[in-house]
Amino acid sequence: MLFWHHFPANSTSSIISSFLVTGIPGLEAGHVGFSIPFCNMFLFTLVGNLTIITVVWREHSLHVPMYLFLAMLAASDLGLSLVTFPTMLHIFWLDARELTFPACFTQMFFIHTFQVVESAVILAMAFDRYVAISQHLHYSTILTHRVIGKIGLIIVIRTLTVQVHLPILLKRLCFCGSNVLSHSYCLHPDIIKLSCSNTRVSSIYGLFVVLSTMGLDFLLILLSYVLILKTVLSIASHGGRLKALNTCISHLCAVVLFFTTRICLCMLHRFGPRLPSHVYVTMANMHFLIPPVMNPIVYVVKTKQIRDKVLKLFFKK
Repeated sequence: MLFWHHFPANSTSSIISSFLVTGIPGLEAGHVGFSIPFCNMFLFTLVGNLTIITVVWREHSLHVPMYLFLAMLAASDLGLSLVTFPTMLHIFWLDARELTFPACFTQMFFIHTFQVVESAVILAMAFDRYVAISQHLHYSTILTHRVIGKIGLIIVIRTLTVQVHLPILLKRLCFCGSNVLSHSYCLHPDIIKLSCSNTRVSSIYGLFVVLSTMGLDFLLILLSYVLILKTVLSIASHGGRLKALNTCISHLCAVVLFFTTRICLCMLHRFGPRLPSHVYVTMANMHFLIPPVMNPIVYVVKTKQIRDKVLKLFFKK
């Protein structure tokens, strides 16, 4: 709650004192039933990502760039799930929809923080694939453990530097109209819509954060794959080209899962009011539910080393 200690108690001129998050409008009677698949997805997310982190941590043979970045991806997925799933289940089980300003702003900060971290980790994984394919003879000397540590530190510093200002700017806004959010959790664009004061600075800064982090990451990932494709096409044998491309499939799935759901969420913010409210909320929830569930599945299925170590962890014989 450090974001609020630097401001006087009257720094926010708000008539409302809390926000209301949204369950599934019109289907409140079935919330307990809907909670079952959500709860199963949450448990699977916890088990899947914790398993990957544990396997990479315990197995020294997996202490190579590709799997260390995979552990970072699992950690970001785990963090994102821990700050979104409990709120959803609270709504479904207890109909507890009210969040105070500090609670909502804190959740928003961590949601966007883990999103930006995941985007940056996916970019780092794209760089790893580029070096592995284009500079394979120098792979181990380019991506040393020290370099990976520096990349991780840069990801954390970049994320915190741009994200810490979002709740501070929101704290200065006035909220005096509706207090009902469109989602089951707090997002920056959604909160801004409820403000009855000038949101120009917050809106511009929020757009800057998205473009300078996830937008830039996406362009650099595309550039990485253009260079990878150029290298692959220069390989003489057909088998060699397929082998090189096969090492990128798991990462490409992670790229598609993360950025496709992100784009869909942006489109929902633009065209959401035209959809039935229960469809809008359910589709918005998928943005935070699908990648953390699917990433462990993709990497376990498509990566033999991870699959073997996971099986060894659960079936030691």
